[in-house]
Amino acid sequence: MPDAHLTETLLVGLTLILAIGVAAQLLAWRLRIPSILILLLVAFAVGPLSGLIDPDAMLGNLLFPIVSLSVAIILFEGGLNLRLSELEQIGTVVRNLITIGAFVTLLVGCAGAHFLLGMEWPLAVLLGAILTVTGPTVIIPMLASLHARRLPSLVLKWEGITIDPIGATLAVLVFESILAADAARGSMIVLLGLAGTVIAGAFCGLAASYLLIHALKRFWIPDFLQIPIALGAVLAAFAASNSIQPESGLLAVTLMGIVLANQRDVYIRHIIEFKETLRVLLISVLFIVLGARVRLEHLTEVGWAGAAFLALMIFVARPLSVWLSTLRSGLGFPEKALLAWMAPRGIVAAAVSAVFGLYLTRAGYPGAEKLVPYTLLIVVGTVAFYGLTTPIIARYLGVSQPDPQGLLIVGAHDWTRQIASVLQTEGFFVLLVDTNWANVNAAKMEGLPAYFGNILQTHTIEEIELHGVGSLLAMTSNDEINALACMNMVRHFGQAKIYQMADDGDEPESAKAHIQGRVLFGKGVTYAQLQHRFDAGARVKKTPLTEEYGYDDFLAQYGRSALPLFLVRDEEQLVVLTADTAEKPEPGDTVVALVDGETTAGEPTPPSASD
Repeated sequence: MPDAHLTETLLVGLTLILAIGVAAQLLAWRLRIPSILILLLVAFAVGPLSGLIDPDAMLGNLLFPIVSLSVAIILFEGGLNLRLSELEQIGTVVRNLITIGAFVTLLVGCAGAHFLLGMEWPLAVLLGAILTVTGPTVIIPMLASLHARRLPSLVLKWEGITIDPIGATLAVLVFESILAADAARGSMIVLLGLAGTVIAGAFCGLAASYLLIHALKRFWIPDFLQIPIALGAVLAAFAASNSIQPESGLLAVTLMGIVLANQRDVYIRHIIEFKETLRVLLISVLFIVLGARVRLEHLTEVGWAGAAFLALMIFVARPLSVWLSTLRSGLGFPEKALLAWMAPRGIVAAAVSAVFGLYLTRAGYPGAEKLVPYTLLIVVGTVAFYGLTTPIIARYLGVSQPDPQGLLIVGAHDWTRQIASVLQTEGFFVLLVDTNWANVNAAKMEGLPAYFGNILQTHTIEEIELHGVGSLLAMTSNDEINALACMNMVRHFGQAKIYQMADDGDEPESAKAHIQGRVLFGKGVTYAQLQHRFDAGARVKKTPLTEEYGYDDFLAQYGRSALPLFLVRDEEQLVVLTADTAEKPEPGDTVVALVDGETTAGEPTPPSASD
């Protein structure tokens, strides 16, 4: 019979880890800083500083299997976000980064570990191999908060996801060659291991993908079991591949995700959305668990040599690898500089070093005890450095916006073009998307950015440039299209930043299932009502408010029928007015409103702020 006290302690500990991880994610979102930083700080607080959580005592031998399975799910989810069509623009750079770039990182890391840290050459090569990985556990959360341009974001995403299985495999091969008796045998082990990893990973990943796609296509799996069976297939492919060749499972699950994401036979959006939610939970738990394992003496014993090694990896290894990988790539200096300033290490590096360090220490290999402290130094140091400085550097380079104010408007008919034109004159980026070529052509003739395509299709989202866009406004005459557009784009903008017109139907509120975004402009303001008012001569007008000319004066001049649509605050913040907000225009704001035609004729000009 299991120990009741031990069971209760484990239950409380696991619950505490999950709760702390999710709370840290929420705090990071509120503070608008990378979540990885908060997770690491919280992990140190509950681990080495307070002793509240001891993952080794709590999980014992289950710790690293749990970490490995979690990383497998994260890499699979990352693979689901990779579209092969994206490689048309960035394929050469990505290929160079995971080959030339990884080799440069290995060489620089190896040299630094030997000459700065005093490691023997074999152990130095192993540390250099471990540090070639970056990984989606740190890259994707940072990119989510960075809002960088499309091309560098795609490069970093592809590199972060694909370099994990490559770097882990490289580390395993180096580790096995260290245990070999002689150099010739070690070289043979590396070659055979590399071939085995590729064959095992490719076979298991492709086989699992084919079986899952075939089962879904034949409707052999009921809807309510599709997600758990997909998850089971991922873990089965990971375990099977690892049983054939150690660490090849990472390649298998990554390849499996890529295959599923790029096939067109079955619908997998619900699987992708579930995996995205699971990824956030797993990242939260993993960083708390691995961060809590850090011992203060590990970080204090690295000294100045460790600090110099960290600087070498940040200021020499990464810029050199990016420079060599992007030669004649067509990327501009700002994009290259961002790539050179983004190489945080994450879960895979920490987990692999812990496993190898334990094995080599038990085998009596000299200096093996240094492997974990120096890897953790790079993980913690790069996450902290890049997490704190990359947003600043990216804004300085002009390749990111922390709080983008631009709008993606679905529908390019006459009055949405009028709204877009007024917002554009206020300095906000507006992109119109429509399936009607006449509307798109008219928008372009009026100097408005417009895209001819269907917002519900995947290739449309892949082709349009969303840099600088922070919100979606679904403003077509079709309620279902508006709702589907919101559902399709919520993963890009978040629930708080998607808006749609009120339902034109006569159903009661409880029956209106078409409302998926926040209702634009006010309760009951429908497409048909706005179209009627524009047909009657209403126009969109911007009016600055001052202490002398406030909102009451605005209403007195234009009448109670004036409908505020947007507020411009501090000349750079755009507030979309909705039915669920009670934003009151204040002096200093600019009101963008719909006013009836008869009120605009011969109207006096409101006094400006300088009057």
